Amino acid sequence: MNKDQIKGRVEEAKGKVKEVTGKLLDNDDMELEGNLQKNVGKVTSLYQRTRRMQKLLPGAV
Repeated sequence: MNKDQIKGRVEEAKGKVKEVTGKLLDNDDMELEGNLQKNVGKVTSLYQRTRRMQKLLPGAV
């Protein structure tokens, strides 16, 4: 796991916390912002994982 994958996972976790906090406080804006942040973190992490796999297996992708 590289630095960018870790950053993606951290963003995902922060987004999840924000999303749950928004649900608990009945704050739709915070909930949506958390959901967006969580999904951006997932995409970032998966993108970096794909790049890493492409470097390890150049002919596979």
